[in-house]
Amino acid sequence: HPMWQEPLEVPGGDRQSPIDISLRKSVFDPTLKPLVTQYDPRTCQQIWNNGYSFLVEYDDTTDKSVLRGGPLEDQFRLCQFHFHWGENNTWGSEHTVDRHLYPAELHLVHWNADKYALFEEAIMEENGLAVIGVFLKVGKRHEGLQKLVDALPAVRHKDSIVEFNKFDPSCLLPEDTNEYWTYAGSLTTPPLTEAVTWIVMKQPIEVSHDQSCVLTLSGIQSGSRGFRGMRRSVFPACSVVAGADR
Repeated sequence: HPMWQEPLEVPGGDRQSPIDISLRKSVFDPTLKPLVTQYDPRTCQQIWNNGYSFLVEYDDTTDKSVLRGGPLEDQFRLCQFHFHWGENNTWGSEHTVDRHLYPAELHLVHWNADKYALFEEAIMEENGLAVIGVFLKVGKRHEGLQKLVDALPAVRHKDSIVEFNKFDPSCLLPEDTNEYWTYAGSLTTPPLTEAVTWIVMKQPIEVSHDQSCVLTLSGIQSGSRGFRGMRRSVFPACSVVAGADR
């Protein structure tokens, strides 16, 4: 991330992310509700290469693509999703499960439109964001993902933007979205604010080796060189991690 190159003040507190999710220490919470995602593919707008990753951005001026339920008391609007990866196909996820790393991790970023007027406001406030994390593993080809994979060569260079319409991000969720861990944490990129309710899916999704190679951005360039792995180190889990089902 470009902001890592400057002196950075890490917010105080014990809610920094990502964390290692300990199966032994996770606590079943019977009060957690089913997770409800309601995404309108027509709100998908564009793919943007911001110099360190690519973001698939959505129109978040209405409640057409929202997340609610689970540990959330409010409704959150989807604004973008992106991936975190390593320099090869064996490690790259930010969160770990009993120290196990996955090749990559998808983050669907939502902000609390019930409490805040703008994403820029929500990102600085407690309970401002809700991020769904989905682990990726190499296996069979993911048909829903292929449309995105095919579009990525068009955003090969920094600051490039390409129109990208009618993509339903729910195709990137695992079959069972009621199996998850949740905890109060932070952004994993600057400004690192402790504003995030994390919802990490227990079930990974599968992508083919070829798809994984594209998603790890082996061919997408930032300036004159390819992207390197982008993942933050794991922090101690000071918050209670609650599993929807053990």
